[in-house]
Formats: sequence, structure tokens, C-alpha cells
Amino acid sequence: MTLKESFEKAVADSKTISEKPDNETLLRLYSLYKQATEGNAPAEGPGNPFDIVGRAKHDAWQAINGMAADEAMQQYTDLVASLLKK
Repeated sequence: MTLKESFEKAVADSKTISEKPDNETLLRLYSLYKQATEGNAPAEGPGNPFDIVGRAKHDAWQAINGMAADEAMQQYTDLVASLLKK
């Protein structure tokens, strides 16, 4: 199975995690997914200063700017696998 196929399977599997992960883990999943599928985060985050969730997501994604898509896919796949084992 290629890395892309493993990543796509992990994305599907992430929807079957029985126990909701904590917010830090959810932000990590989000940022890795975005980095793998879209590349670096835009410089500007949400325009609404009261969008706390949007700001947290943008900050998490921006924190991994420069990470290669393949690396993000692998880390995402590994993280989902570890969550499924819990």
C-alpha cells in the first residue's frame, strides 16, 4: 500500500475512533491533514478576532509550515493508528 493509500485509509478510519480525542490531538490531526492536502497555512488566519476555534486551527497548522506533505501524511497515519489502538 502506498503512503497516499495509507493516508486515505487513515482519514476514513479517523471517523471510526470510538472515544473523542482531546482538543490538542484534534488540532494535531487537523493541522497534519491540512499540511498533507494543501501545504503551508496562509499567513493570515481568520478575520474574526472572536473565532477562537478558527484561530487555534490556523495556529496549529501554521506551526508545522514547511513540513513535507509525505511527512504530514505519515504522521497523520501514525497518529490515527495510535488512537485506534486505545
